[in-house]
Amino acid sequence: MVTSRQGYFAGDLKLYFMTRKSLVLLVVVAAVFVVADLRHVISGDAIILLAVLVPSVILHEVSHGYVAMLFGDDTAKRAGRLTLNPIAHIDPVGSFLLPALLIFAGLTPIGYAKPVPVNISKLRSPRNQSVLVSLSGPAVNIILSVVAGILLHLRISQAMAPSGLFPVAQITLGPSLLDRVLFNMGAINLLLGVFNLIPIPPLDGSAVIERVLPADALARYFHLRRLMLPVVLVLFLVFPGVIGSVFTPIIDLWIRIFAQ
Repeated sequence: MVTSRQGYFAGDLKLYFMTRKSLVLLVVVAAVFVVADLRHVISGDAIILLAVLVPSVILHEVSHGYVAMLFGDDTAKRAGRLTLNPIAHIDPVGSFLLPALLIFAGLTPIGYAKPVPVNISKLRSPRNQSVLVSLSGPAVNIILSVVAGILLHLRISQAMAPSGLFPVAQITLGPSLLDRVLFNMGAINLLLGVFNLIPIPPLDGSAVIERVLPADALARYFHLRRLMLPVVLVLFLVFPGVIGSVFTPIIDLWIRIFAQ
């Protein structure tokens, strides 16, 4: 029989090893990217892209679990997925390998974390609330994009303010690390939000399709949904021009609103 004291000790020990594992992994990943940067295998901007992308996809996934819990499903909480600890969410392929390969290929970096488990049957109104659970991820990304854009705009506006008798005649996006982080945070989160709103399973936008499907077709649809992720990734890699034609005007609009 495990006493409460032993239970607390076991819990503390598990937390210690999880924290230690997290720190070791983060240090190793950071060291790999620093060495790659020093050897000019990967640029500093590419490192910023990855550094922004990983927490963005984690927040995207965590939001699904929080909204599901608000509607009565605590599956994500019980699975330990309502945490910002990257170890609980990182998918080696989707969080690092895929975006790194896209960056090396000169393509728009997109990634994903391990999906947060949601039991739709536990929601108080499964057909309606499952749509909100799915759309919460893109909503969080778009909010982060707007927040980053506002902060970037404030920095630019401050730089444009008159200084003594010599007003600044012209201002461009600064080369500082903070400016680059804010710009990439805004652009990456906008891309993640828009990309996930595409109504193709398993992307979040497909929740709208699920809502209008008749109940007797859902079982076949969910079976198809599980097989579609590789198809979506292949389409993204094989036809980058088509994806770019959708994303480029959206990013240009964001730049005109916040970065000019």
